[in-house]
Formats: sequence, structure tokens, C-alpha cells
Amino acid sequence: MRVPVSWLTEHLELDAEVTPQDLADAFVRIGIEVDELSKLGPVTGPLVVGRVAEIEELTEFKKPVRFCRVEVGEEPDPEPEPDESEDDDEDGPLENEGPHGIKTRGIVCGARNFVEGDLVVVALPGVVLPGDFEIAARKTYGKISDGMICSALELGLGDDHTGILVLPPGTASPGDDAKELLGLDDTVIEVTPTPDRGYTLSIRGLARELSNALDVPFGDPAALDAFPEAEGDAWPVRVEDPEGCPRFVLRRVTGLDATAPTPWWMRRRLMLAGIRSISLAVDVTNYVMLELGHPLHAFATSSVQGDLVVRRAAAGEKLTTLDDVERTLDADDIVIADDSGVISLAGTMGGASTEITPESTDVLLEAAHWNPASISRTARRHKLFSEAAKRFERYTDPALCAAAVELAARLLRQYGEGAIQPGRTDVGGVAPHEPVTMPINLPDQIAGVRYERGVTVKRLGQIGCKVQLSTSDQGVGLVTATPPSWRGDLVQPSDLVEEVLRLEGYDSIPSVLPAAPAGRGLSETQRRSRAVSRALAEAGYVEVRPFPFIGDAVWDAFGLPEDDIRRQTVRVRNPLEADRDRMATTLLPGLLDTLQRNVSRGMRDVSLFHVGQVVLPKPNQLKVPDLGVEHRPSDEELAVLEAAVPAQPVHVAAVLSGQRPRAGWWGKGEQAGWADAVQAARLVAEAAGVELTVQAADLLPWHPGRCAQLRVGDWPVGHAGELHPKVVEALGLPPRTVAMELDLDAIPLPDSRPAPSISAYPPVLLDVALVVGTDVPSADLADVLREGAGELLEEITLFDVYIGEQLGEDKRSLAYKLRFRAADRTLTVDEATKSRDAAVAAAGERFGATLRA
Repeated sequence: MRVPVSWLTEHLELDAEVTPQDLADAFVRIGIEVDELSKLGPVTGPLVVGRVAEIEELTEFKKPVRFCRVEVGEEPDPEPEPDESEDDDEDGPLENEGPHGIKTRGIVCGARNFVEGDLVVVALPGVVLPGDFEIAARKTYGKISDGMICSALELGLGDDHTGILVLPPGTASPGDDAKELLGLDDTVIEVTPTPDRGYTLSIRGLARELSNALDVPFGDPAALDAFPEAEGDAWPVRVEDPEGCPRFVLRRVTGLDATAPTPWWMRRRLMLAGIRSISLAVDVTNYVMLELGHPLHAFATSSVQGDLVVRRAAAGEKLTTLDDVERTLDADDIVIADDSGVISLAGTMGGASTEITPESTDVLLEAAHWNPASISRTARRHKLFSEAAKRFERYTDPALCAAAVELAARLLRQYGEGAIQPGRTDVGGVAPHEPVTMPINLPDQIAGVRYERGVTVKRLGQIGCKVQLSTSDQGVGLVTATPPSWRGDLVQPSDLVEEVLRLEGYDSIPSVLPAAPAGRGLSETQRRSRAVSRALAEAGYVEVRPFPFIGDAVWDAFGLPEDDIRRQTVRVRNPLEADRDRMATTLLPGLLDTLQRNVSRGMRDVSLFHVGQVVLPKPNQLKVPDLGVEHRPSDEELAVLEAAVPAQPVHVAAVLSGQRPRAGWWGKGEQAGWADAVQAARLVAEAAGVELTVQAADLLPWHPGRCAQLRVGDWPVGHAGELHPKVVEALGLPPRTVAMELDLDAIPLPDSRPAPSISAYPPVLLDVALVVGTDVPSADLADVLREGAGELLEEITLFDVYIGEQLGEDKRSLAYKLRFRAADRTLTVDEATKSRDAAVAAAGERFGATLRA
């Protein structure tokens, strides 16, 4: 929110030496973020008010251009020196008199939003505008332009550059100093209050906060004189949804001068706050919203048909809002309707059918208190984040409804000559907030600071609470605070503590770092996780952090059956994305989404990995209990809480596409295959200090013939291989994409890390090639060879697979390198050969394996 300092300090009794920087520092000190502090201008030189005396349309150019005679209240130089930087074919005469002999200046201007007789702001030659833009007399479009008619953007007053700044009639006289009129010595503070402090989206709320921070008196702009007696209703209203609209207030103003201009002081404040001036009635509602923090809406009474009804929309109802967009309403939307149907999307934006027009002389001013959650849902559903919705979703002061419409009505009467009708509609009401009781020394205990006596009562009183003191049965001093109507966020003792600490200053709370005990470092689990990440990174994989949530649609893309356990997910109550509202039970969806995004941006050879938690709920997962914060949970409550938390093991996953290794001067590259995914898993196992065994498996989303189950001992810990072609197509991935995923928490931590035992005796190396059926997994055959060879076999490695006609149908040859070694002696070839023969015999007995000739 942009706030002019002159407007903000109008309600505070500040010393002259308090600077805008002091105000910004005070905001930061009490927890309101300041985004920018910008001083208007600077503007140097003769900036004056001018009256447009005559307009000559220059039609011979490609774009519309005007040559204006402007009265500036002075006698111009008889012959100003033009800037020769632009050379035109024709020199126009420098005329110094207007139609009635009044001295004028000739100025070329392209804007068309003004007419003869309008008051404008003129920068005479010698003026330097913001951005070091110097004005000089110059020859252009065949005329000598002796100055410049300025827009709000050029003067640094706002972002509107659609036309020049036209001042209301009677604001000033030609020749008056425009710098003083425009208030160019002002400063604008842009603040971003936290979402729980909706009241600070107003001058009223921010000024009150400053009065608390600086301990200066505050004048409440909502403290109007006593309201006149209401004689009946301003308009008949029926509230059918009191939960969505607890209070609804109307005031009617008739006989409004539709052509009355908005006073300059109001237009200036709106402009500096970033709001464009539209008409008096609309400007007044915007001004009251910024001043008091309560949005208003003005209906053109002549367009309202019958009683007003506040209700929920019927599903499928249509409404064209003020931005000329036809919207299909939801049954959850709160609306205002009349006999013709919906005429306003409550708390968000009005309808075009009852829009205030330049002919509107009879208006209904509406102020209501809307349910914040409903307005928030409506704004997000329709992507309509209006200034009104921004305030209503953060909670507005229900006690302000009558004051807001009364202030707006009085402004329309003062500046638009309207007549305030005696009737006032005021339907419903909001009960006062519940009192909150806490020990009076609770802020001291929380902050670890002994505050002066009376600080808690003083600070709670400053924020508007009604405070009462009492004593408990145990003799403890208590304070009971009834929050003011604008503080819907004060509902528990911790909220009151925060207010005391905030206003006393967070910088008064000492920062004491806890002593780090000696002899503690990373846990074994943390060491393993870092070792795994380092091993994959050193192998050329890039670590990524995918979006942590998924949608149910991904399981259909994976081809998982309806009863697959991975479909049992935990739903996020307030998701960041509506179509991704589930906690992931596997890392693959997020990792594959990241892979697809990289490929779509031109990457071809991609190797990614991620180490993170998954959430695995139990079939009958307990509901998480609401324990509250008023006391420490008991052991039984903590046990229930722990039982309700689903398992969250740490997984590691990797995906590859394209070439690995890549092509280069050394030769052709090689397409990544299922073996690369298995090798990535082996890297993880090596870093974790365990050894994996691999066996064939069939699990989606992997290809059934190219999927491996990874085990540590007899315990399965993950899978690796090539993804199923249908999964690749559904997710838009490159062909032959491979992936692996391991459950790190399922891999046991080694009890110790002994130094490896290395034999000093030489090995005996033998090879063996066995012919087996194609359905015999190579890993299973290796296990049988290892068992048959006995303790002398140190290592076995598959180095060749051969399929040919001479082997027979459904047969293949698997060749292994066998390394034999004895720990206490030099092993003989005969001993190694006997062990090899024993291994071959075991393979023949188990799988019918024969030695390949």
C-alpha cells in the first residue's frame, strides 16, 4: 500500500523534527515491512498553473498534435530562444497574445484529454522535471513550443500517462506556483503489512500503529459526529446468508451533481496512493476505503430493481462485472441481487448493470461485513484480486460499516451538492470478540525480559483492548483483554503476547546463542545422505529440488492399478496448486516432471537425482488430533500424535535420458540404458557401505522386461530400469528414459567401519562360460556359482552374454570372471580349479547349466 506522509501524519500530533525516514523506521520496528520510501520530485525552476486559452489542431502530421495558447499569469519573453536540436521545414510565428489580448505562451501537446478553459500544470523553460528532464523552448511540428503541459507521470505524482494532469476548476489561478499546489515536497511510503493485520491497509490503521510506536496522540478519522436519527430504511434489504454477511448497511444520496469534479486534495491523495480518479462518487468510495480501511460500493439507484437480497449464487448464474468480463458464478460465491438477478459479486467487484455513470444523480452507498474466507475463495476462484477483496479477506472492522457510509455521504453532500436521505438500512450485527485472559507476566516469561510494571496493560490498551486486572486462586496476577472490533486476529494469549513484544520492540529481546556441546556432529543417517549425494554428483548427476506435491492424474500416467499402494496419499489441506494437492509416495513423479521441463527447453542428455522424503500413510491412518497450545501435551497425547503421523522415509531417485557417456572427439556416445540405472543404484549402495543384489522384476512404471529389483540381503529396497513406453509417451519424456529409486531408510547402517582385510597372496583368475535357459537371471546364476565355489572365491563378475543358433533355441551363454584367493597362503591352480568345478556342478544341478564348448 502506498501512503503519502502528509495524509498519514494528518491524524498524528508529531513534532516538526520527525522525518519520513523516522516513520519508516518506526513501521519496521513494530513489524510492518517498508518496501520503498520515495520523495516526490525533485522539480526545480518555474512550474506554474496555466489555463488553456486556445487549441489549434495540427492535422498535417501522422499523429494528432495540438498547438495550445496557455495563460500562465506572466508576460512571456518577447522572443524566447528556441532549441535548434530539431529542424522543421516551417517556422511558426511566436504569438504572445490570446484571443482577448491576454498574454499567453504557445505550447505543442499531443494529449487530447483537455479542452479550452481547463487548468493545467505548465513547466516553463528552465524547469528540470524528475529524471533530470530539462524543459526548453524548442521548434517542433512547425511551431515553437515554449514550455510543456505536464502529466502526472512526468511530475512524479503517479503512473498515469494517458493524458495530461487537468486540475478542477477554481483550484488555482494562472501563474500560481504549482509546486506548492501539487505538494511536491511530500514523501510516499510503500508498506506491506502482514496478512493477519488487515486493519493496516488503511490510513486509520497505519496512523494508529505509528501512534503506538512513537507514543504520540492519535485522532481517529472514524470518530464522526453523532449520526442523525434514521427514519426508516434507505432501501429494503433481505440478508439470506447471515453467516456470509453478518452486517449490511445502506445510505442513499439524491440530487447529486453528476458533473461535480473531485476536489483536488482528494484526487492528489488517490493519485499518490496509486488509484486513478474516475468520478466524484467513485473517488469518494475509494477515498473512504483508503482512509478507514472499509471498502464501499456505490449503486446507481435508478438501475436497482426491487429489494436487495444478499445470498449465495446459484450454480451457473452469470454476472458481468465492472471490468466488462462475464463471469460464471459458483454456488459458494456471495452475491447481491435484485429482481433482475445478480448485480454485484459481494466484497469483490460490482456489476456493470448498476455502475455509477456520469448521469448518476441518485446513489446507494453500501458497506457490509463479509466472511473473510468466502471472499478469499471467491477472489481466487475468479482471479479477481480487487482492492476490496484484498481487505475483506483479511478481516475488516464490522463496527465501521455505518461510519464509512456516513463519511462518504457527507463528502458527496459537501462536494457534489447531494442530499442525504434520512433513512438508513442496517441489517444484522457482529458480536464483540471474546475476552482473552493470560498471566500478566506471560510476555516477560516468553521474551525472557523483565518489562517495567504496567507495560502489558499499557500496550494492550494502546491497540484498543478493554483491559481488566484480576488475581487467580493461586495468587497469580491475570489480565483479561477484550479485543477491539478491528482486531479479529486476537483470539489466544500468544496473540496478546505478540502485541506487547512487538510494540516494546523486538530489538529489546536479547539474543543468546545456546552453547554447542562438544563431541556432537552429523548423525550416521545424515552422513550417509551426504555421501550418497556426493557420489551421484561426482558421477555426473545433477541434484534438483522438484515440486514436492503431486496430483492423482500422475498415477494414471504411470498405469498403476486402482489398488496400488502408491495411490494411498495424504491430501494437503491448503495446496499451493489445486491440481497438485497430494503428498508424494515416490520421488519419481517430481523428478520426471523436472526431466520433461529440461528436455522441453532443449536439453538432450540429462542425468538428475533427488534425495528427499516421501509420505507413506497407513491403510487406516489415524486423524491428527488438535492438541491446542494452552498446556504441554501429556505423554498419552504425544503418543496419539506420533501414531497419527504417517511414515516419512528418505528415498533417493535418479533419472537419465539421452547419451551416457556423451559423444565427443573420443568417439560416439552411448544411449543410456537400464544398466545405467542399476549402476546408479550401485553407486548409492557403495556410498552407504552395503552391497546390492539384483534380480528381475515387473513393476510399473518400469518396462516389464527391463526392470530390476534391488535388494540388500533378502530385503527389497528399490527398483531400477527402463520406463514403460506408455509411461514415457504419457509424460512426454524422451524414448528409452531410465530411472531408479531406493529407500535409503530401508538400507541398514553398518554397525562399524572396520579396515578392509587385504590378502598379501596372489590371486588365481579363471573364466567360465555356462549355457543356460534364457529365463535364468544372471544374478541368480552368479549366486549359485558363489555358493558352490566356497570361501576361496573372492569375486565373480559377468563379462559376456551370447545368444546364437549353435546354442539352441531359448538358450544363452553367460561368461563370468572368477577370482580366487586364499587369505593365509599362496593358492595353487589345482585348488582354484577344484573350486571352479564345484561351482559349475552346483549350477548344473540347480539350473541344468553346461559348460560352453
